Amino acid sequence: MSRRAELLADRIEEGAAALAAFAEGLSEEQWRAPVSGSDTRTVGVVVHHVASMYPVELEVVRAVAGGHAVTDVTWEVVAQINAQHARDYAGVTKEDALALLRRNSHEAAEAVRALTDDELDTAAPFSLSFGAPMTAQFVIEDHPLRHAWHHQARIRRKILPSP
Repeated sequence: MSRRAELLADRIEEGAAALAAFAEGLSEEQWRAPVSGSDTRTVGVVVHHVASMYPVELEVVRAVAGGHAVTDVTWEVVAQINAQHARDYAGVTKEDALALLRRNSHEAAEAVRALTDDELDTAAPFSLSFGAPMTAQFVIEDHPLRHAWHHQARIRRKILPSP
């Protein structure tokens, strides 16, 4: 097993666990609150969104690790996926979202642990980075690893605003 892959996987699990621990302590009112003025998705929908994106993010990681260009993932497509997800899961329960978060983050971490150093170092054109050749490690760090941290920070700003 690659030491780098193990560390990346550990950080994916750490981020998901931190998001889950924070979300568990939210009241129902906080769970149903919009994330921000510009993002009207509820906190619950965003937690579920993070959970539901791990399999998609890992498909992209596997493609890049295999040296295949990723050309069909654009910010417009991401926005459409996010909007549809928000409609489909508007009433998601905390229990369901957290169960999915735990399951999918664990599966994502296991998939990352299976990668070799050569696969982590493989680069391929990546459409979310304007076609620049990005390594599989970069895609892992920028997507399944960062995603839970990013959204937890946004949720915290909403729930625990600065004085």
